[in-house]
Amino acid sequence: MIHRRQFLQSTSLALLAPSFLSNNASVVAPAISPISTEERMQRIAKAQSLLKKNHIRALILDAGTGMEYFTGVKWYPSERSLLAIIPDSGELSFICPAFEEDRFRENNLLSKNIRIWEEHENPFALTIQLLRDLGIRSGKLGIEERTRFFIFDGLRKAGPSFNLVSGDPISIPCRMIKSPAEIALMQRATDITVEAIKAGISVLAEGMTPAEVSAKIAQVHRSQGAMHDFALVNMGVASSFPHGSSKNQVLKSGDIVLLDVGCVVAGYSSDITRTIVFGKASDKQKKIWDLEKKSQAAGFQAAQLGRTCESVDFASRKVLEDAGFGPGYRLPGLPHRTGHGIGMNGHEWGNMVKGNKEPLQEGMCFSIEPTIAIPGEFGIRLEDCVYMTANGPRWFSQPSPSIDQPFQ
Repeated sequence: MIHRRQFLQSTSLALLAPSFLSNNASVVAPAISPISTEERMQRIAKAQSLLKKNHIRALILDAGTGMEYFTGVKWYPSERSLLAIIPDSGELSFICPAFEEDRFRENNLLSKNIRIWEEHENPFALTIQLLRDLGIRSGKLGIEERTRFFIFDGLRKAGPSFNLVSGDPISIPCRMIKSPAEIALMQRATDITVEAIKAGISVLAEGMTPAEVSAKIAQVHRSQGAMHDFALVNMGVASSFPHGSSKNQVLKSGDIVLLDVGCVVAGYSSDITRTIVFGKASDKQKKIWDLEKKSQAAGFQAAQLGRTCESVDFASRKVLEDAGFGPGYRLPGLPHRTGHGIGMNGHEWGNMVKGNKEPLQEGMCFSIEPTIAIPGEFGIRLEDCVYMTANGPRWFSQPSPSIDQPFQ
């Protein structure tokens, strides 16, 4: 059982956002260290090594997360294409709309090799010409997975001598293994989200709606210097829908409250879910909550270096199936994979799902969140993310100790 007053009394003011403090108090947050230019150059070098290994002449990046990962350039993906080209050897290059050149140069710290195109010109023909100027006249071109189709199609038409292939063998091995700097940013995002969820729980009151709780969470994210990403709050029966219900929800005593929350710090994401009971928990709620905690712990224990990603799903799911849920994705039970990769995007490669035989490696980051959904009644999800170290998994956020204590 958790009540608003009890939660406020048990929460240290030193951990809350500055807006909650008195005028005489202050919080000095640790400085955020963004990814360095040196690390981005190392990423490009790794990509070039993988290009050679896979006999791909260049990797083409559309504006988006992939471009930001390799180059640090964060750019809105409009119909006026901005492209980055990583050749298998040599310098990173860009194709840029001419009228955006000055703004682009403010954002680009890695390369002076920039080709501009005027509004009436074909940026894809310019890209092919740049490749030829680099000595790349044929062969495979890797296209990053989120590149929009009109760009793919334009490159295909402009460069018939090239074979356009998936860039996954380049981008996925780079982005799936996180560096210490990336993990530090994800840890900072996680720490901020912990405080945001605490604040969200602290304001719970009978008659509240999910939107009111979400607004408080977003406020704390922003006050702590993070970019608010999402705050999915579901109450009562709506908690049995893994991603919520479209029906109106109003909080009442005895309701399950599920809070799935994330923010972004310097481009890196957090993702935490807590499930509590507003008021007095029933025996069934307690029993299912405890089973969920046991299932999450089993997934963590299975996450050992060299074991497969799917083994984490199998271990968590077995706990539930042994208790009579499922089998498989059948409800009541666990209707989705046990976890997803996380990094710059909230969902990345490295899913903990049946069929993924990728071995767990140092630097991989992923969630462990084996939801128990009981249609028409309620759902319980405990979600925390881990990162793989040389000594096995470590939590970004420590799991909930009990149903009435969402955080240690």
